[in-house]
Amino acid sequence: MSDLPLVLVPGLNCTRLLFGPQIETFGAGRTVQLADHAGSETIEAIARQLLKEAPPRFALAGLSMGGYVALEVVRLAPGRVDRLALLDTRASPDSEQDREIRLATIRLAETGRFDDIHPALWPRLVHLSRLREPALEATVKAMSEATGPRVFIRQQKAVMSRRDFRAGLGAIACPTLVLVGDQDAITPPFMAEDMAAAIPGARLVVVPDCGHLSTLERPEAVNAALSGWLAA
Repeated sequence: MSDLPLVLVPGLNCTRLLFGPQIETFGAGRTVQLADHAGSETIEAIARQLLKEAPPRFALAGLSMGGYVALEVVRLAPGRVDRLALLDTRASPDSEQDREIRLATIRLAETGRFDDIHPALWPRLVHLSRLREPALEATVKAMSEATGPRVFIRQQKAVMSRRDFRAGLGAIACPTLVLVGDQDAITPPFMAEDMAAAIPGARLVVVPDCGHLSTLERPEAVNAALSGWLAA
């Protein structure tokens, strides 16, 4: 389906740079649209805004927080999503530890210490072998700076208040790709395995030597998986 529009939903504290390699690869042959996930404090509101701005029928891919939005879009309007890609995300709610980490970063952002968030999160975002790659870190920092504290706080609140999507996974009827880095510390592979097992016919891809930001860390592997998903 070379002409099927593709809607991409970035993760928390991320911008279109997260999907730079994918936009370059797939943008030549199709319409690629980036969802706005910066202006609302609930995942449902972000999903409804996406549906207002998206084509009548489209392929939908989201990473991390973008995956939560994608699952909400499928819940609200399953007939409009032709195919679904869930990248480094989860259907389950946060653990208590996850919630404490989110609250701590919100406090930093609220008290003028937004710049302290990147060094705290960076070791969890990418594979250990990529921690000393200046270009990759510069891209992640640039996304954080573009997001800023106010949007970051809204996004964290939206993520914290999201629904538990697990009960609805069995109703997803469109071709679905579930992809995760094998060393993703934020949404580990077992979460992807659980989602893929619950979604009828879903394809699971585990990317070797990869952390949470798979689209930037291993773009060739991610693009290969997305190409197969779009052509299925």
